[in-house]
Amino acid sequence: MALETKPTHFLQNIIREDLVEGRVSQLVTRFPPQPNGYLHIGHAKSICLNFGLAKTFGGCCHLRFDDTNPVKEEEEYVAAGIRDVSWLGFEWAGEVRYTSDNFAQLHQWAIQLIKDGKAYVCDLSPEQARAHRGTLTSVGTNSPYRERSVEENLALFDSMTQGEKEEGSCSLRAKINMASPNINLRDPVIYRIKKAPHHQTGNTWCVYPSYDFSHGQSDALEGISHSICTLEFEDHRPLYDWFIANLPVPVRPRQIEFARLRLNYTVVSKRKLKQLVDESYVDGWNDPRMPTLSGLRRRGVSPAAIRNFCDMIGVTRSDSVVDVGMLEFAIRDDLDKSAPRAMCVLEPLKIILTNYPVGQIEILSAPGHPNRDDLPARQLPFGGSLYIEREDFREQANKKYKRLVLGKKVRLRNAYVIQAESVEKNSAGEIIAVHCRVDLDTLGKDPVDGIKPKGVIHWVSTEQHIDCEVRLYDRLFNDPAPDAGDKNFLDYVNPDSLKVLSDCKGELSLVGAEEGCSYQFERNGYFCRDSKFGSAEKPVFNRVISLRDSWVKVQHK
Repeated sequence: MALETKPTHFLQNIIREDLVEGRVSQLVTRFPPQPNGYLHIGHAKSICLNFGLAKTFGGCCHLRFDDTNPVKEEEEYVAAGIRDVSWLGFEWAGEVRYTSDNFAQLHQWAIQLIKDGKAYVCDLSPEQARAHRGTLTSVGTNSPYRERSVEENLALFDSMTQGEKEEGSCSLRAKINMASPNINLRDPVIYRIKKAPHHQTGNTWCVYPSYDFSHGQSDALEGISHSICTLEFEDHRPLYDWFIANLPVPVRPRQIEFARLRLNYTVVSKRKLKQLVDESYVDGWNDPRMPTLSGLRRRGVSPAAIRNFCDMIGVTRSDSVVDVGMLEFAIRDDLDKSAPRAMCVLEPLKIILTNYPVGQIEILSAPGHPNRDDLPARQLPFGGSLYIEREDFREQANKKYKRLVLGKKVRLRNAYVIQAESVEKNSAGEIIAVHCRVDLDTLGKDPVDGIKPKGVIHWVSTEQHIDCEVRLYDRLFNDPAPDAGDKNFLDYVNPDSLKVLSDCKGELSLVGAEEGCSYQFERNGYFCRDSKFGSAEKPVFNRVISLRDSWVKVQHK
């Protein structure tokens, strides 16, 4: 078989060789999440890898939910997973699949193992079973129920299936080797009792297969050629191979492991993410600070940025930590090329142009994007009263301050040069307005006196603008490894991960901004219209990311 694809990582090398040597005729991969939480950035690597391999080698990729635990799984998580994979830009082969589609076959195979003397019903409690299992340095101890007869095991398993046994009272275990150096082979549980309705099968079953028993067999039933797993499943592979060898499966998938994505300043355990949601540290699974795909989407991160990030980090077997700065770089790089420009004043201070004709409004023009001719120019109303950022004015400042200072000049972006002359203060001594003169001969050119302004600041008309709320999101954790070792990750939640500014002023091009649409607010960063909060009259914009990485500087002040 001739393949023109040039391998870029070890998995492509393996698959190419399997196809060339004829070990498989077509590549069939799968992405098999458990629907016990929302998909996160770590899943994105697996999604891009499995669907990308299928595309590269002209194969197909299945989307299957490994739904073997009805207690922790919900239809909400299934729907969110389908939405996330589609949003990333991938199409799966056939219908969405579920491990629960195979429950009847898996149950029959469990009975087959009992009949072959390779499975037994064990009455040890979970705690007792763990004690019998042994440790990494000591062998396990056989269960006292290990030598039950085939007839007794069949009857007991049927009693479990009919709901006559209580949860935790017994389980069905594979009979392998309690002295194996691989703990996964020490008579693992393959069926347990769970009297809970299932989101796909309802109350049909009260016994459910374990993940280890169902995973490999579901791959085989679907005709998966290559089961691409993360490294933590490497020690489980001998168990999967044992099941495959002892059951009449239609195909034998080849399992290959790669290093999962580990990102600093990030937690991706679904259990811990759920805790953040349940204990209201965040505003749901799609909170823009969450590493979930729905959270990244709501924040304003594009599918292209995530796909590019996954390409950047590559695929290896080396278990290392990726700097979150790489993800942030991919996001900035994407938005710099795609996001329309706009001006928005986050903390407004009023500017009064004392020599500008009273009541006059002129329309200035600014590019929609400096490098994209397909985006129309923006129309900017300019008059005698404007808003600038409060931090862009000081009564006195040193030479390093390149913004507006009393007696000094500054250029208004895409407009004129102004000079601050006096300030207006309230009874508390706070500046409420700055009186300036505008040089009307400086539109697009320098002042005739030859004194060039030292800085450029953005502005918005006080007469014609849109009121909006801006949410400044930052990293959710202030420690690079918040859940390492025996740390309580909640102790490292960043108290400054969200700052809400409710009195912001945006230029008119932001009127009608669609939910999920991102902009570069000039000089302030990249922002996205929020899909959950706000209204047409007063939209909410989430900061996707700052214009440049200031995290290290802030953390080491």
